[in-house]
Amino acid sequence: MPQRTIGDVQVSAIGLGGMPMSVEGRPDDETRSVRTVHAALDAGVTLIDTANAYHLGADIVGHDETGHNETLVARALGEWGGDSDAVLVATKGGHLRTGDGTWIVNGRPEHIKRAAKDSAVRLGVEAIGLYQHHRPDPEVPYADSVGALADLLDEGVIRLAGISNADPGQIREAHDILGGRLASVQNQFSPAFRSSEPELELCAELGIAFLPWSPLGGIGRAGALGERFTPFARIATAHGVSPQQVCLAWQLALAPTVIPIPGASRPASIEDSAKATELTLTEEEIATLSTTSPN
Repeated sequence: MPQRTIGDVQVSAIGLGGMPMSVEGRPDDETRSVRTVHAALDAGVTLIDTANAYHLGADIVGHDETGHNETLVARALGEWGGDSDAVLVATKGGHLRTGDGTWIVNGRPEHIKRAAKDSAVRLGVEAIGLYQHHRPDPEVPYADSVGALADLLDEGVIRLAGISNADPGQIREAHDILGGRLASVQNQFSPAFRSSEPELELCAELGIAFLPWSPLGGIGRAGALGERFTPFARIATAHGVSPQQVCLAWQLALAPTVIPIPGASRPASIEDSAKATELTLTEEEIATLSTTSPN
């Protein structure tokens, strides 16, 4: 699979998002999720994105599930027959789920540092490959939260640092605080959600990897992408591929720093997504898709 760069690490141009395997609607049989991870790895995917907050609330399952997806990813990597050392696992901290499943934020430096160390234990690693501040906390100065990432880098707890759900000002601030060591920005971006275009363009300018989350529209909506955005379906038919492949190929064409991380909980889904790296769109097709609105 074609490669792109996060920090000083080469990874596959398409990654795998682990969220659908651990939140509401996840497979009843965990082995299907393991097979999904294995299918991604067998297809050449070497970037897996997870988070300590990808789990169900205790009120739903009866116990604390914090880190469910991290543990699942670690299990899948351990059971895979290939070279798991070549896989970059990216996780996140600073976004939490309460007992009833409500999402909250905690950007205090002490929390981020503790969360990173706990994530390293669940992932079974001495140092996390890529650790990302999950979401800004309005109650905590952004510089303090990002400063925790700098400390984690200096301490060797993490190898690469990233941020998520950030605006251009926060990207520049993090870039400065980390002394040029900001490796990635993970923001929502898809045909239905294009407000992160300024962040995508800034990352391309600064040479920082931009990781679109929910690049196909999000859990439960990816399958209807071609119905909601008919030009994607039309171009897909012309190429004999799925609208989802067209969508990912379009995002890859926007900048060499873009690395989409489509979520999946079925092997067939990530296998289809991985094939997007084989699709080359014309400049006219890219222009058409870039100006497409929902039907």
